[in-house]
Amino acid sequence: MPLYDCVLLLKPHVKQEALLDLVSRVGKHVIRRNGVLTEIKSVGTVQLGYGIRKLDGRFYQGQLMQMTMMATPNLNKELQYLNKEDRLLRWLLIKHRNTKYGVDVLGDDNGKGMFGEFTRSSLYNEDDDIDEGDDDIDEDDDDMNHEESKEEQSASGPSDGIYQG
Repeated sequence: MPLYDCVLLLKPHVKQEALLDLVSRVGKHVIRRNGVLTEIKSVGTVQLGYGIRKLDGRFYQGQLMQMTMMATPNLNKELQYLNKEDRLLRWLLIKHRNTKYGVDVLGDDNGKGMFGEFTRSSLYNEDDDIDEGDDDIDEDDDDMNHEESKEEQSASGPSDGIYQG
């Protein structure tokens, strides 16, 4: 089963009980279809970039909820009843692509290949000494390269009358 995020944007005046009722209805719907609800997150009241017009006015704020779930691919068709919900301003179902979870993360080598190329010495290389004199050498090299390019330009003379400095 793929992983989905269901984002619900509710009207700002919706009470907490009504919000929880709507979220529990969606959650129960997913569970009845053998899905798993993995996370429910409330962002709170958010300012919208533009007003959303509904029958009872234009809304510039909304209450944002995010539900993460594993469900069957036909979940989008099954959640179309949310279009008729008068407490919602907008809803969006987002499918996670190329997400590995559970046993798929481990693969054939039981997860050892994922971090096997990093050894402790390569992650925490204690032998690296920072040479603070490098900055001075780099500046001197740049000055010398700049002077050499000026000498080359003056020796060759103006080729087409365009200054190249």
